[in-house]
Amino acid sequence: MSQKHTDSDSQIMTGDLYQELPTNGSQYVESLSHDSRELNDIEIQPFFPNHSHSALSVAEAIVLMLTKLGVSSAFGVAGGAMASLWNALSNSSMQVLNFRHEAGAAFAAIEAHFASNHPTVVFTTAGPGMTNALTGLFAARGEGAKVILLSACTSAPQRGRWAIQETSTYTLPSGGMFTPGALFNYAITIESAAQLPQIFRKLALGLAQPGGFVAHLSIPTGVQTSLVEDISWPQLDVAAYRVTAHKDKIAKSAKLLFSEPFAIWVGFGARNAAKEIRLLAEKTGAAVICSPRGKGIFPEDHPQFVGVTGLGGDASVITYMEEQPPSRILVLGTRLGEPTSFWSPTMVPAKGFVHVDIDPEVPGVAYPYANTFSIQSDIKTYLQELGQHFPETPRFSVVSLPRPQIEAIATGVGESVRPEVLMAAIQKIIVEGSDAIVLAECGNSFTWSTHYLRFTEPNRYRVSTGVGAMGHAATGVVGAAQARKGTAVAIVGDGAMLMNNEINTAVKYKIPAIWIVLNDARYNMCYQGMKILGLKGADAEIPPTNFVMVARGMGADGIVVQRESDLEAALKEAIASQTPFVVDVIIDGDRPAPSGARNKSLAAQGVKLNGNGNGKPTTTKHVSFPLV
Repeated sequence: MSQKHTDSDSQIMTGDLYQELPTNGSQYVESLSHDSRELNDIEIQPFFPNHSHSALSVAEAIVLMLTKLGVSSAFGVAGGAMASLWNALSNSSMQVLNFRHEAGAAFAAIEAHFASNHPTVVFTTAGPGMTNALTGLFAARGEGAKVILLSACTSAPQRGRWAIQETSTYTLPSGGMFTPGALFNYAITIESAAQLPQIFRKLALGLAQPGGFVAHLSIPTGVQTSLVEDISWPQLDVAAYRVTAHKDKIAKSAKLLFSEPFAIWVGFGARNAAKEIRLLAEKTGAAVICSPRGKGIFPEDHPQFVGVTGLGGDASVITYMEEQPPSRILVLGTRLGEPTSFWSPTMVPAKGFVHVDIDPEVPGVAYPYANTFSIQSDIKTYLQELGQHFPETPRFSVVSLPRPQIEAIATGVGESVRPEVLMAAIQKIIVEGSDAIVLAECGNSFTWSTHYLRFTEPNRYRVSTGVGAMGHAATGVVGAAQARKGTAVAIVGDGAMLMNNEINTAVKYKIPAIWIVLNDARYNMCYQGMKILGLKGADAEIPPTNFVMVARGMGADGIVVQRESDLEAALKEAIASQTPFVVDVIIDGDRPAPSGARNKSLAAQGVKLNGNGNGKPTTTKHVSFPLV
């Protein structure tokens, strides 16, 4: 039962999600068995005590269904077409957060899922309500989150008659929006209460599987208020299960890895296997590298950690691959896509990859020419099985490995804050001085944060490398803080803050979200990228904005930072604040975003950069940012 069309850098989920569910709903027990990809032996038992549910509307029954599946929070924007559904949500045990934009609600739902390890709900009204949410749901699928969309649609008698915000096959394509496909793992339009038991079963099975699960329940306005009568509600005794390979295949992978020096490439999909990865590395002496989303799963201060690969990564990784190349690399929970590898041939070891993923279509895709031994399994289970084959004594001594190096920050004071100085302050006050989750927005915020910040524990750093939508962190930070009931910090650009933020929502619900804005009055990745490409005339500038005035106008607090000497005090004030807080940092937009391994990777792909200091390519081969 494989997960397809998702970013496997975010695939791996153990059964932990269901171990904390209340026992008055479904009782979930973690299951571990070989080749356990089929769930044909599901036992269906009574879901509720056998009494009449004639007082329940369809909307109320759906909400009750979702609470039984462990959903405790819902994010969305209401509207007339889903008034009954909104009312049912609002009178349930869920915390319902009313957002200002549906995309922001979806991004918040993603981050709430990852912060809580529980499935979340996004709710929207008809027409633009649903289409506004699609970018966030696209990201949910790519990130491997467990999110369920509840949307309103036009009732059958009114379809094709130009109803207000008509949502039907007359106005929208049905394929992929109301049916399973690339966007939704499961999607259905509910036309009758009689469908609910089967829908409950589908959702339970989908949420029990490892990896992400994005579902869409489209509910016509008229159906929401119809009554649920004479339905036998099931209780599905579904075990949250793990996928693992046959013992012989695991034994073969052990022989391939332990016969010669190997390295470990850690992705976001391995986030629940931090202890097992560290044990494997220390037992074998293997060097460890990670994807940008994998930061912190293996401690970045560990002597066997070589660096971060890909966008914003460390040049030490390329140095290692050139000077001390391993025979093989064990890839755990990453697709090795462009932001993680740049598809650089330098990253291909002489004897290829042992690639572990729950999606059998992932191994071999990024490097189709490389020798790849594929294993379909979740990471934690695979490593536990692999541990039975550890050599009695380490086969390879730990040699001196290249280590990530933070470039020395020159002394001096400019007219604005250098981004690298800001990152050093964030490292000290936020990363090391608090337990806050840190989210980095796409663009230069991503590269500065990924390159300069160092994490020693998993699940504290979140970036999106698949969809990379602007506004993901600026709104997702609200969901992360709400779910963990603690501080979450978003490092964002001014463009993303202007595009989509939920400061007002954080104020309404007293959510301890912090925004650190890299304010340079530009879409700076675009500005710098076009300059490096030697392309002129494109306008990437933004009129200067005072985000503290914006924040205070919404009821939050904030501080503008123009001098580097004020950074630490401002960040301490933000962490101590009892209200949502914006730190508006006027940065030097001319400081080049960190390249590090990127230029070496490009050179390995045949892209030549001249040496006159302006970074302009001397080849006619087209290059696009952010790869430059």
